[in-house]
Amino acid sequence: MSITTPFRRAYVEISNICNLKCSFCPTVERANQMMSPDLFGKVAAQLSGMVDEVCLHLMGEPLNHPEFSAILELCRIHQLPVNLTTNGLMLTGARRDLALSPIVRQVNLSLQSFEANFVGKDVSGYMQRIFQFTRLAEERRADLYINLRLWDLEGVQAHSAVNTAVRTHIAEEFGVVAEDPAVDIRRKKNLLLRGRIYLNFDSRFTWPSLDLPKKQRPGFCHGLSSHFGVHADGTVVPCCLDKEAVINLGQVQDEPLQSILASPRAVAMRQGFAKGELIEDLCQRCTFIDRFDRKAQRLQAGR
Repeated sequence: MSITTPFRRAYVEISNICNLKCSFCPTVERANQMMSPDLFGKVAAQLSGMVDEVCLHLMGEPLNHPEFSAILELCRIHQLPVNLTTNGLMLTGARRDLALSPIVRQVNLSLQSFEANFVGKDVSGYMQRIFQFTRLAEERRADLYINLRLWDLEGVQAHSAVNTAVRTHIAEEFGVVAEDPAVDIRRKKNLLLRGRIYLNFDSRFTWPSLDLPKKQRPGFCHGLSSHFGVHADGTVVPCCLDKEAVINLGQVQDEPLQSILASPRAVAMRQGFAKGELIEDLCQRCTFIDRFDRKAQRLQAGR
């Protein structure tokens, strides 16, 4: 079986090493690793024409890759629009300029990372660094989509003093009221600030783990239909939440991506999701899929 329908995106983890330790982001148990430009080039060549965009992230902070410029150049060569997720602390100097490269389609700034790492610190300096980037983007890259992520809905940390201060800074910078809009995290969760700059709301979730209880009910996921992931060591996984490669579909060094994504295990997962069934143990222990419950029930009802 071959893959002929383009995926929306591939999550290619160029580094699983982060410069922060956030409470909402679990520890990476794998060995620290950065993907070499040589390996990334092999992956990028196969992704060309297969995906609409490449996300240089699964775990870790992509801007800490010492050869980030070479990674972006390979994306340009293979015409792979880049979706970049960063905590924003390294958006200075050359790295900031690289993030504004024409091949970069979207930048996601994880503002919720500040509260977990700088307890008691004034958020003003951090927010000014963020706004320096957004202002420069408006001057140089009016076509660049920017998401200011503040994932603080429905959680213990929701509307903490730090996040309240973040909202205040955003309101002052963009002249908007940065309160929760009528958000439905299954559909619309963005508030337009200006141009192509958005405030992105969401709730936090528990990452899937084999230690969690199994769900004895229908389930659906977009993994292997809209996206898949490639770890820094070349391991292919079905979704961006399989941080430890529990569902190891294969290695890009050993087998073409087309073959890996068309393997019996991948096909079984994809067909299961299409029927509202969770085939893999890890999927049966994933809480993120709760937001797709209604679709899973419809799929099963329609069988």
